[in-house]
Amino acid sequence: MQLLRMLAATAVLVAAITSSAIAADVSGAGATFPYPIYAKWVEGVKAGDLTLDGPTLARIFLGEIKSWNDAALRKLNPSLNLPSQPIAVVHRSDGSGTTFVFTDYLSKMSADWRSKVGSITAVDWPVGTGARGNEGVAAMVARIKGAIGYVEYTYAKHNQLSTAKLTNKDGKAVAPTIESFTAAAHSANWEAAPGFGVILTNESGPDSWPMTSATFVLMHKQPSDPAAAAEVLRFFNWAYAKGGKMAEELDYVPMPANVVDAVQKLWASDIRDAGGKPIFALSN
Repeated sequence: MQLLRMLAATAVLVAAITSSAIAADVSGAGATFPYPIYAKWVEGVKAGDLTLDGPTLARIFLGEIKSWNDAALRKLNPSLNLPSQPIAVVHRSDGSGTTFVFTDYLSKMSADWRSKVGSITAVDWPVGTGARGNEGVAAMVARIKGAIGYVEYTYAKHNQLSTAKLTNKDGKAVAPTIESFTAAAHSANWEAAPGFGVILTNESGPDSWPMTSATFVLMHKQPSDPAAAAEVLRFFNWAYAKGGKMAEELDYVPMPANVVDAVQKLWASDIRDAGGKPIFALSN
């Protein structure tokens, strides 16, 4: 069932788009996925009241900020009576795209994070307790007092974790919602990136959540089986046209219409058979 849910969500959002590779010509595909952060059991702080920013978040995960009433947190939350409760950092113990997006954002926000930890699917965490998978982090954050972690949006939603607002590139404190993820996707300059390979962290826009990401599907520009590749593109085309509501029901965000249009044009111009003929046309 989980496989089918993920397939439905990804299918609605992905599209074959082209870029170059040394070993083979491939195409990337984008789907907007959110990766917010969540805090739970911070005494005296209601869900959604806490505000963080990128530099402060990096310092928490570097182990430099150790309690919830640290001066940096009080400055961001002057109206809150923050407790002297210790912060319990929870992170992924396994490699994941979630970790890549989270650490990519922290690397953009903190030179110290960039030089000491970096951005990749699995890092050497300076502090904290590791848990396997989004579900493991969600469960641990939910039961440890003063915990903070990062998970995919749907895990936080279904585990009813308390969310923190995050100050974005425009200086606005925004909550992790489908609307703020959509705003980030709309703000991105997708066509400027090779293969539409945009990492949606720290995007501009007053309503943009600054820690959003995309999933990619790869296809050869000249497929060895053009008929099978054409069926794949036909499926993606159906998903773009018919699957938006299903994506939203699974807490995913459909690609912006302008990006869909640009992607579909690249199908015709760049994905061809050995004779140079496009393997798929929108009239199919």
